Parts: sequence; structure tokens; C-alpha cells
Amino acid sequence: MSDTSQIETAETTRSTTRSTAPSLNGSNGSNGSRLSSASGGTSPMGSGGNMDDLWVALPKPAQTASSESLPDRVRRIRVDVEELETFYSISVSPGRHERLRRYFSDELKALFSLDFEALSQSDKVDFLLLRNFLRRKAHQLYAQKEANKEIQRLIPFAQLVTALCEARRDVDPLNNERVAQQLDDIARLVNQVREGIDNDRIKISKTAAFRASKVVTELRGHLHEFHAFYASYDPMFDWWATAPWKAADDALSHFIPLIQSKLAGMHQGETGDIIGEPLGREALLAELEAEMIPYTPEQLITLAKEQFHYCELQMKAASEELGYGDNWKKALDSVKKHAVPPGEQTGFVKRLVREGAAFVKEHDLVTVPPLAEEASRMTMMSPDMQRVAPFFLGGPLIMVAYPTADMPHELKKMVMRGNNRHFARATAFHEMIPGHRLQLFMSERHNSHRQLFRTPFSTEGWAMYWEYVFWERGDFFESAEDRIGAMFWRMHRCARIVFSIKFHLGLFTPQECIDLLVEWVGHERSTAEAEVRRSFNGDYGPLYQAGYMLGALQLFELRREILDGGHMTEKEFNDSFLKANYMPIELFRALVLGLELHPDYTPNWKFAK
Repeated sequence: MSDTSQIETAETTRSTTRSTAPSLNGSNGSNGSRLSSASGGTSPMGSGGNMDDLWVALPKPAQTASSESLPDRVRRIRVDVEELETFYSISVSPGRHERLRRYFSDELKALFSLDFEALSQSDKVDFLLLRNFLRRKAHQLYAQKEANKEIQRLIPFAQLVTALCEARRDVDPLNNERVAQQLDDIARLVNQVREGIDNDRIKISKTAAFRASKVVTELRGHLHEFHAFYASYDPMFDWWATAPWKAADDALSHFIPLIQSKLAGMHQGETGDIIGEPLGREALLAELEAEMIPYTPEQLITLAKEQFHYCELQMKAASEELGYGDNWKKALDSVKKHAVPPGEQTGFVKRLVREGAAFVKEHDLVTVPPLAEEASRMTMMSPDMQRVAPFFLGGPLIMVAYPTADMPHELKKMVMRGNNRHFARATAFHEMIPGHRLQLFMSERHNSHRQLFRTPFSTEGWAMYWEYVFWERGDFFESAEDRIGAMFWRMHRCARIVFSIKFHLGLFTPQECIDLLVEWVGHERSTAEAEVRRSFNGDYGPLYQAGYMLGALQLFELRREILDGGHMTEKEFNDSFLKANYMPIELFRALVLGLELHPDYTPNWKFAK
């Protein structure tokens, strides 16, 4: 029965007698009679009330799942997953894996129970976005569970830590003497493994050791929270557990650097500490399918090399103009010398940010809400942050990279060269307007439920897409130096595809990734190392680096298709992308062109021309 029918039936029954009104369980009369008898014929609402009125005023059953809109379903699932991942917070807990697996399975089943053909085009897109999200989360959950099997001999104490911390989570009654024994057992097991590592009895891959170090660090944090919950509150806990907890924590604190140095080969300040976890070809294919990229990893490497060849031709042309012949690396080296003097970088970047916003407004390329520009902010990057982000970063604000006074002299010069005027000119609008700043501003205000589906192909792709648009127009990168700066970044994104995919295929080490950036693109070694460190330190997904150029190519090709077909103006196209919010570009194409979709839709758009 529809909601409307239920409402109409309820309204009709207000004028009927109790003998003819339907009961709460769908039968006639019996439940209504019991309610009347229990009340003694007097309404709890006050004198003069009628039991029949009370009966028909009872609330209807909860809405069925099918009455939930797709945007509301997305919002609910986002907060559901946040709740579950916060509550079941221990990554190696079997209970966590089972609970999340069941949730993703149940939600997928419920999603596929919907009548897909009855949905609007926008809802069909949400259906497929949610389908991909749930499948991907389930796949990642399984992959994590399988990966943890390889490190079990390094963490035999994980089950004890998990049991203690999950009992604390559930606020179960404590047996303090037993807790003390469990903490003592944790310290004993940690020290046994430490002894095995010291004596070279335990052999494990560097990537597995890197993963184990992160898990042990996490478990130590959970054990800290466990102790803080009871300490000084329960005097018997303090008496029994404080000493063995300190012993366990001390054992873990010495265990983590041992794993990192002896097994993972991590040494602070050297390239050897860049480890990362190669995904493997099958998992990489699964990620590409989730991002709706219908190409193999090998095809994407070929595509990147083709794009690099175009960049090299443009570099040589600019090099000729500057008098260096076809020696573009020599021309690039001359451009790097055009650094802003100390103390002037922030003012220079401010002018660049305003220039980018003014350019798109002058040419009517995209809508720029006044507040997006008015409330733009700037900050400076710390030296530590520049170790992993050697260039500008952007979004709600722009973070400016520049040497600090206490940097070593050679590093200071390299950072200045890597953030010269012409590199910066091609970066400022990417980070702010019309790039990341504008997109983030709009994503909070239009179809905001789709923020759950944020993807580098949409975020980084959008920002880099504008580099293509500005280049095509020909009136932004006018000088040869600016064109070299723009092509440096495009070459950099080509290299990102190559080194990140080859790393995840197991074909490149982190050092080879650094060498590629230096030798192929012309990076300073310090900035190359920082880029590779950033790529594999665990903060970014395996396809994040590839998402820049691939997303930009998708958007640029779709723009051509839209404009050539007369479907929209350029400004309408750009505005519609921002208002649609985050999604794989192929789904945005289906949305704006009204293409046929179905529940089992798979990527098929060959965007590379």
C-alpha cells in the first residue's frame, strides 16, 4: 500500500466505529477492544476523549526502505559507515571485518531491490555511484583482511589487545586481575617477537613490515585509550593493571622502530624510508573499474608516454624561442632561476590567484560566486610539510611553498628553483579559482550528498582540466617561459601515471620513481623525493597520481563532445559539472547526455583520442 493510501485509510477510519476499524495487526476488532477495556472507557488525553479517536491517531508503521530517496540513502549510508568504522575501530579485529562486510552486503542487496527503470537519470547515477562505493568498500575490506594474514607472526598479541579494547568499548565488567595477566601476556609476546627479529629468525617483506608497523602503532594507540578510560577512576584497576600496562606500552614503543628499521628498511631522512604497499595488477584493475576507467594499466602507461611526447615537442618549441635549440632541459633550467626573492612569494601568489579568477570571469568560462573569491585564504607551508608537498597545495585556502631561513643552503636553493615564477603561474589557478577552491565551494552547496564519492579523477582532474583549457586558448601562457612552466606540470602528470602504476604493478621501486621524475621531467631531486614520499605514504589511494591527467583528459574530451554537438555553452558545461558534484567522469557524461544506464553498467567510454 502506498503512503497516500495509508493516510486516506486512516482519515476514513476516524468516522467509523471500533467494531469496523482495522486493528493494529491487520485483523478486525480484537486489539481495539482490548485497548478500550484497558483504558476503562476513559481517554488518557483527558475527560471527554473517545477511545476510537485515540486508536486511529496511533502512528503508522515506519516508512519502507523504498520510500527513501537516493540522495537520502547516500547521506544515511555515509553516516552509517562513519558510525560503524568509529565504533568498530580496530583494523585487525575479526568482529569489525564481519560487521562491515555484513553492512555492505545488506545495503547492496537493498539497493538492487529498487526499481531501477523507475528512477530519474540523476537517481540512476546515484544508484551506480552507491553501487560502486559499496562494492569497493567490500573489496577493500576483504583485501585488508587478506593482507593482514601475512603479518600475523609479527602481531601475535593483536588478539589480546583487541579483546581488551573491545571489552572497554562495550563497557563490559572488568576482572582486574585477569586484565593484568592479559597486559603481561601482551608484553611477553611483543618481547618474544622482538627477540626473533634481533636473532634474524623472522623474515618478512619490506611492504609487509611497513604494514605491520602501522598496525602496531594503531594497536598501541588503542591500548593507550583503554588505560586512560579506567586509570584513576577504578582504584582496583590502578592496583592491578598500571604496572603491566606500562610494561606492555614500553615493549610496543621499542618494537615499532625495530620493525621499521630492521625489517622495513626505513631510515629517517633517506629515500630508503619510502616504502609504500604495491597493490598488484588484479587489485589495480578493480580500482580502475570502480573509477570507471575502461583501460588496462599497461594501456594507461602507453597513453602517458604519448602525452609526454606532445609535451616534449612543445618544450622544444619554447626552447628554440629562448635560444637553446631543442635542448629543452637547458631551457627548463634557465626558467627555474626566475625565483621570487625572499619575503615576496606570498604577494606574488596573491596576484596569481586573482589573475586566474579574473581570466575565467573575463572570458565567461564558469560562474564564480563572489563569496568564493572574497573568502579565499592563504597560509605558508612548514618545512616538515614541504618534505611531502614541495609545491603549492590548495582547496579552502592556498598553501604556499618557499624556503625557510633554517633550511640547509642547498635545499633552500632547490626549493626556490622548484617554486619559481613560471611554475607558480601554472599552479595558482589550479589550486584556487577555477580549480580546487571553486570546486570545493560548489560541492558544499550543490548535490552535497555526492561528496561521499569524491575521486581524484573528478577533483584533480577538474583542476588540471583548466590547465588544458588555458593552454588551448593561447592567451594565458603567452611567454616562452610560461609555456615551459605549463609543460613542466603536464610532463609531471604524465610521469605520475607511469611511476605510480609501475610501482603498484611491482615494476618500480620508490628510488626508481624518484629517478624517473629527475631524469624524465627535470625535477630537482628534493622535490622528486617529496613527490614520491607523498604518493606512497598512505594518505592517497593507488590511482590518485594517475587521476590528475586521466581526469583532465576525460573532461577535456567531454567538453569537445558537448561543444561540438551544441549541447551546451562552455560556461553551462563547466557549471553543470560543478553542480553535479563528485563522480567518475563517465557517469557525468551519461548524466549530461542522457545516456542509457542499467544496474550492471560497466565503463565503456574510450576517451583517449
